[in-house]
Amino acid sequence: MTIFIPNQIDVLETRVASIPAVIKKIISPQVAVAVESGAGVKAAELDDDYRAAGAQVVGAEGWGSADIILCVKPPSHEQIQQIKPGAILIGNLQPHKNAELIEAMKQRGVTAMAMELLPRITRAQAMDVLSSQANLAGYKAVILAAAYAPKIFPMLMTAAGTIKPCRVFVIGAGVAGLQAIATAKRLGAIVSAFDVRTAVKEQVQSVGAKFIELPMDAAEGSGGYAKELTPEQQQKQRDLMAKVISESDVVITTAAVPGKPAPKLISGEVVQRMSPGSVIVDLAAETGGNCELTEPGLIVQKHEVTIVGTVNLPATVAVHASQVYANNLANLLKLIITKEGEIKVDLTDEVIAGVVVTN
Repeated sequence: MTIFIPNQIDVLETRVASIPAVIKKIISPQVAVAVESGAGVKAAELDDDYRAAGAQVVGAEGWGSADIILCVKPPSHEQIQQIKPGAILIGNLQPHKNAELIEAMKQRGVTAMAMELLPRITRAQAMDVLSSQANLAGYKAVILAAAYAPKIFPMLMTAAGTIKPCRVFVIGAGVAGLQAIATAKRLGAIVSAFDVRTAVKEQVQSVGAKFIELPMDAAEGSGGYAKELTPEQQQKQRDLMAKVISESDVVITTAAVPGKPAPKLISGEVVQRMSPGSVIVDLAAETGGNCELTEPGLIVQKHEVTIVGTVNLPATVAVHASQVYANNLANLLKLIITKEGEIKVDLTDEVIAGVVVTN
């Protein structure tokens, strides 16, 4: 059986689906690994590194000979047509917005597994790519905010006077939000946070932030996610947060609802009320943004406020993003590859049933 690691067609995608250190654990007398030449270069993994790990370095023909293909983002229609019927494709397939590609995989006879659909259960934590990548995104969001802010984060008492600490407000206390809180706190900022799920209050406090309590109903969804608010609830949330946002030096937004556009939480009018030089880092930019003035993929200035709409932040730290992503996929492979090196897609397994979109 052969596992194939291809190049990514997105020129801005720097991550790779597996790295030499992880491939060493996957390879066995029954399992071979082929890597497309150059697949790991942007993540600082060279072809010779893969060869040293026991993998074969091949060209694009790997698409047609593999039994299992590991990718970061979905392949193109042309690449799907090269996959042999019966093969398995595993990666962030974004099925909510790639219906035509999913249909093409179905017609080709490919078993497609979308890692975003992994059930949020304890047994699946080691395979949770959303959490592993969000963790890095939360860290990098704070680093970007610190880079664009005209203030430093910590309080400093110097002979030239006392520098007040930066005030950071994090909206959303999921994996990315909690990491953003912890990172901002380590840099010395005064950090506060809000989430519609009041159950996360203790988690926010445990990483050093003040939990902002607003008089509104909790919105706890399934799997630990926030559920989508009604338009009236969203407006109430915006109104209640406006004062906190306008008093903050840095705002980091992480609010997202799976499969839905990002909720608009910061209006242009609220941005206008922020102090000149303030920074908003919108981690929901890829699904439209939590701020009305966010321009996905761009860093812009509106009303003297810098709004960072950079998408795919994990790709900006490709080495570690690839490392944890590769481990996530390797843990899933343990469920579908038997000790004898045979493939078994057990749809009675809750984890497997959750990620399979075509079979």
